[in-house]
Amino acid sequence: MIVTKSWLNEWIDLSNISTDDLVKTFNSIGLEVDSVSTYKVPNKIVFGRVLECKKHPEADKLNICQVDIGTSTRQIVCGASNVRAGLDVVVATVGAVMPNGMVIKPVKLRGVESDGMICSAKEIGLEDVQDGIIELDESIGSYTLGEEVSSNDIFSDDLIEIELTANRGDCLSIRGIARDLSAAYDKSLKEENRDENDDKRVGIGRILTLSHENNLNVNLRYKAVDLKDLHLPFVLKLRLAQIKEKKETDIEALIHYVTHSTGVILRAYNYDFFCNENKTLAKVSLSQDENGFASIMAKDKEKASTIGIIQEDASKVIGDKGIVLIEASYIPPDIISKKMQEKKMPVGPMYYRTSRGSEPDLNEGLNYCISMIESNSESSVFGGTIELGDMHEDKIISISKKEIDAIIGANIDKSKITKILKNLGFDTTKSSADNFVISVPNFRHDISNKQDIVEEIVRLVGIDNIPSKPFVFMENNRLENDYFKYKKRQLYRHKAAYSGFFESVHFVFDEKKVLHEYGFETLQEEKELLNPIVNTLDTLRSTLLTGLLKAASNNSKNGYNSVKLFEIGSVFNPKREESLKMAVLFSGNRESEGLANSGKPLKVDFGFFVQKISNIIGKFELHEFKTRHTLSHPFQCAKVVVDNEVVGELFRVHPDVEESYDLDITYMCELDFEKLPNNLKTAKKTSKYQSVHRDLSIVMPKEMRYEEVKKVIEKSASDELIRFYPVDKYSDESLGENISLTIRFVLQSLDKTLEEEDITKSMQSILDALNSELGITIR
Repeated sequence: MIVTKSWLNEWIDLSNISTDDLVKTFNSIGLEVDSVSTYKVPNKIVFGRVLECKKHPEADKLNICQVDIGTSTRQIVCGASNVRAGLDVVVATVGAVMPNGMVIKPVKLRGVESDGMICSAKEIGLEDVQDGIIELDESIGSYTLGEEVSSNDIFSDDLIEIELTANRGDCLSIRGIARDLSAAYDKSLKEENRDENDDKRVGIGRILTLSHENNLNVNLRYKAVDLKDLHLPFVLKLRLAQIKEKKETDIEALIHYVTHSTGVILRAYNYDFFCNENKTLAKVSLSQDENGFASIMAKDKEKASTIGIIQEDASKVIGDKGIVLIEASYIPPDIISKKMQEKKMPVGPMYYRTSRGSEPDLNEGLNYCISMIESNSESSVFGGTIELGDMHEDKIISISKKEIDAIIGANIDKSKITKILKNLGFDTTKSSADNFVISVPNFRHDISNKQDIVEEIVRLVGIDNIPSKPFVFMENNRLENDYFKYKKRQLYRHKAAYSGFFESVHFVFDEKKVLHEYGFETLQEEKELLNPIVNTLDTLRSTLLTGLLKAASNNSKNGYNSVKLFEIGSVFNPKREESLKMAVLFSGNRESEGLANSGKPLKVDFGFFVQKISNIIGKFELHEFKTRHTLSHPFQCAKVVVDNEVVGELFRVHPDVEESYDLDITYMCELDFEKLPNNLKTAKKTSKYQSVHRDLSIVMPKEMRYEEVKKVIEKSASDELIRFYPVDKYSDESLGENISLTIRFVLQSLDKTLEEEDITKSMQSILDALNSELGITIR
């Protein structure tokens, strides 16, 4: 979109605003400036008037002119075909340096002295407007003879090219751009008030009728003008040249100028195209063509134009005299774009505007056009207007002040918001104290929701004027419990596999007879299976242990000396309530036969198996325990405790059971999977100082459990004691009913390297507590 500062100034007062400020404002409100060009006429080029013009005696194409330049009259020889007496012109006086570098000097042309040059637009650095010299008129505003041309805003102007996004069709006009500036600068638009006195005019209804089909979503306005002596003002020609538009006829040029100014789509039709044989009445009809487009038809269904897309050549105005129909039209852009997707057809120059959204205020464009025709011709205008209007309801958007502030992240004054919306053309008269009820005008096709309204406020307030806040991204956690259960199951499966165990998967069914034999509960009678698959799978399993034993037995019978299996699966209590368990089995050799063990690998033992379970589930404790079933060895079983909660059991398989399943020494562990930890790992502060180890051998009764000793040590331990554990047990005849237990203590301080005094003090407090509470002494 191309605008000039002087053109914008016709719609909004920019007299006290520099071009640099204007460009910054455009960029800040989302109208990105692509380029800026400045027109600056050189000094010593002034306004003049041709007082006398006569032919050169020695050259047919030259004229000798007497030109008034205010301070004097100069004789200038001019070769322009359009020079004549009485014409106001632009004169380059002696000493002027032209844009192409030429310096104006007194010369003789075919023996006649010439003191200056009468200039064309191109010669003073403007766009090429017309053949010949500039013909000045009142369109450039007031001026005096001899005044520097560069002092006039038209000749000292800035051309600004704006890169519009596809959704801003409302800014495809000078008026549309000015409307955004009115909101940015809080200045009102200049509106032209034209009073029509139709009493003495012939009514348009006498020469024109309009018929139409319904529901075509088109708004139309028609005016009729009897053209006579139409001449285009200099400013209009210059501005059309600046926006690179050149039309074949003056009326077409004027129509395009008004469209670019107001945004209203205008067309000029040859009146005779619609007339009957007597040429007394024109009949225009609006109907749907064969492709479904709204079209203007003349007699015999001959098409004049397709609304918003293209005008047929036969209906265009040929000359600049006679009766002309001026049409203003509006069609919603979504309708025309959708139709074009369904049915492609050739388009005219106005399709770009209508497909992105034109100005729906048709009277604005028509009145502006008629005013320019009347000002620049001897034409007569027919009274009244023929109109066709389909109702287009305004969109209503409700949004509270609180919502606006929340989206923006800042508190914007309510009166400022109201003023911005009003200047942009939005109606907020129905708003209340806390809520905005906003009526969106038809020219803002891009506004459809609350966020669009807030975006308008933000771009006019200025993003740089809104205080910065840390970016916070919050989203609801979409991960359900099933996902976390799955991830936990995967975690423990991988840990077991990394520890050398193979996963075993079984049916959730088991043999009731075997379960009863080993002391496991089975389903209540009324909840048993009605139709078991086979007799050996006649109930839902209540443990994973029997299934792993069968799998281990099969592996052993196939020649494997070391069997390491695990399973995670569902088990059921007598009420048929389901829970998830994890079971681990290790049978036979710790490792394969090899050179390192001389072909005689050790058998798995209690301590080795406990370490393997620790590799899978992490830190835990073993407490004395006796299982309810008979699979376990009576003297090698314990309950597994994690964070003071019992999570399962660990035991050696009873030798009789090992023999019945043809197994070597076998250890098993069954855990409540739901109770196994699955928390995030937390970092703990560690000391940079050296740790110290001290062993303490105590004498304690054989029947005393280590758990009692542990509780006393934990209660009396100093902050420096980070862990302790038994490392040796000894008994002989000299100790009688007692045993010697060696416990290793690890001490470390966060603040310093421990000295011997600190270590002794810490160990002594433990010994004192053991002696006073349990009667235990050092060996």
